[in-house]
Amino acid sequence: MPSVHADDGPVEPPRKITRHLRELRPDYPRRERLGWRRWVPSPRQVLAAGLFSTGAAVGLVGIAYAVTDIPDDLNSFATQQDNVYYWADGTTMARTGWVSRQEMPLEKVPVKVRGAVLAAENAGFYSDQGVSPTGVLRAAKAAVTGGETQGGSTITQQYVKNAYLSQDRTLSRKFTELLLAVKLDNRAGKDQILEDYLNTSWFGRGTYGIQRASQAYYGKDVTQLNPSEGAFLAALLKGAGLYDPALGKENRERAVARWSWILDRMVETGHLTPAERRAYTTFPEPVAQPATGSPGAQNGYLVELAKQYAIRAGQVKDADFDLGGYQIYTTFDRKRMEALTAAVQKAEKEFDPQKRPATDSEAKIGAASVAPDGRLLAVYGGPDHLRQGFNQANATTVPVGTAFTPIVYAAALQDGITRTRGKARTAVHPGSVYDGNDGVTVQTPEGPYWDRGGKVVRGHNDGDRHWGPVTLRQAVADSINTPLLQLGLDVGLDRVQGYAERFGLLPSSLGPLVPGFALGENSKPSAIRVAGAYQTFAAGGVHTDPYSVSSVTRRGTAVPLSGAPKPARVLSAKTARAVNETLKSTLSEGSARSAGKTRPGAAGKTGTTAAGTAGWFVANTEQESTAVVVYRMSLADLEPLPLKGLGGRNVPASAWAVDLWTDYAKAAD
Repeated sequence: MPSVHADDGPVEPPRKITRHLRELRPDYPRRERLGWRRWVPSPRQVLAAGLFSTGAAVGLVGIAYAVTDIPDDLNSFATQQDNVYYWADGTTMARTGWVSRQEMPLEKVPVKVRGAVLAAENAGFYSDQGVSPTGVLRAAKAAVTGGETQGGSTITQQYVKNAYLSQDRTLSRKFTELLLAVKLDNRAGKDQILEDYLNTSWFGRGTYGIQRASQAYYGKDVTQLNPSEGAFLAALLKGAGLYDPALGKENRERAVARWSWILDRMVETGHLTPAERRAYTTFPEPVAQPATGSPGAQNGYLVELAKQYAIRAGQVKDADFDLGGYQIYTTFDRKRMEALTAAVQKAEKEFDPQKRPATDSEAKIGAASVAPDGRLLAVYGGPDHLRQGFNQANATTVPVGTAFTPIVYAAALQDGITRTRGKARTAVHPGSVYDGNDGVTVQTPEGPYWDRGGKVVRGHNDGDRHWGPVTLRQAVADSINTPLLQLGLDVGLDRVQGYAERFGLLPSSLGPLVPGFALGENSKPSAIRVAGAYQTFAAGGVHTDPYSVSSVTRRGTAVPLSGAPKPARVLSAKTARAVNETLKSTLSEGSARSAGKTRPGAAGKTGTTAAGTAGWFVANTEQESTAVVVYRMSLADLEPLPLKGLGGRNVPASAWAVDLWTDYAKAAD
């Protein structure tokens, strides 16, 4: 008898249970079919499998979206920027930084230039959700058929790829791109995404971002672009290597066709009116690719000067400056730089350390031109900044010698002198007479000046020449030492020192207050500072410290140069005029008369040192003050060496500087 359970009723035999279990098993392979037909699923099975797969896919995408975060770190080129330096005429001089990119706020990009980009790349940008459904389908199809994605991405997707991902065209990268694009679209505003996209996209010619692209293709900031130029830059987003006209005839044909299409498309998208479109019928030819890059040769010295000035005057931290993005507009004049460099290189060709190692080895030249208002116009710093960072025009290693004496002369004309203890100061003038003989004892109000060795100090002229009684004007013009040595003590060396500092010479470059101070024997200002001091005479007694940067901007906004030098009156206009007239005599009848016909009205002063290790010439014109120094010095120990016999010539050390200035002045006209 079958067993009976009090509560559950009779239990079915095992064979019935097995049959029920078989009925619950999915009918696959299908039992009622034979052969290969058993493996063909039924419509119900197909529908169930489809629903299950869709649900699983949606679930997986949801999980992936939830766990995918926008990375904190952008790709390196998306954060790095370069600094761009400009000549005084606004053309690009050099850039520093390994990524050629500069950020520009969206509001500084003209509306119609933005419209060109939207028309070309993503007309529905402001209404989409960050992704393109058709683009997603194309990506999926490509993955099935070939494993690579296709174009047609939204601007948001392109930015995500540029800023966060690699450029690999794989399905996994595309999937991540889609997730990040949707998430970024939900988190960031459309304007911010468009700004970031424009600042990180590749435009060719080594540039990232529309600001650097505008500079590379049209030589101006993006703020100055018109819609036609903007349409060409937008064409480059499709592939700069295919659309830069500089790369060949076929490129130009493609560029013109796409440029025209983008302008037509802008009418369709409402970014241009038909009338505005008709105004742009001529292709806006880009400028030739500029040959500017990492600064070398002479430009490197200019860049370094401008960078240090921008940091100091703009109160910018070194770390911030190194992040890049600054536009530095310098005061350097391209024509004068070329002329000065050519003049120095011509002189250097006469130096031959192989033939004359005892006289020509370690010969160096530094030179600088400064405008009357303090603008630094030109600098020769050395043979090549990449090989020698030491700036020969900005070095404080060479005695200024008698090129210093016009400051002594100016102080005397301005303040007068005192020769007798306790007496009031006596006015002097260019015609005041002094003893110009060699070996004259230097006098103080108390009597002869005794050095620490217990010897009476005597002045000496070049060549030990006796000149007899001379006027101060003649002493300056002919570079006669003894009157000017005495004049320094008559004025008071402390007063002379004060004037030197007001003329812009750095206190750290000035030597101790001993008689030789008046002849510049122990002071070592740079050529830049000496040129700046002399411009005071040309500027009517008003001095402005030399400066190399006129303005700095970042992200289209000016960086205040709160530390910029201010003009200050040092001499009366009468005194400045008197000094300048005396300096004109140097070129018309004095120690630099060989250069007198080069620039009519020029005023200057030669300078030598007692040891013959340096020769100077400093000259003023209405346009600039230029200082040239020729010297010999080993950079290993900064030991000065005599110049006698340099270049096989037996001439005063200053003659080299005079000749060099003459060549420069002729070319700079």
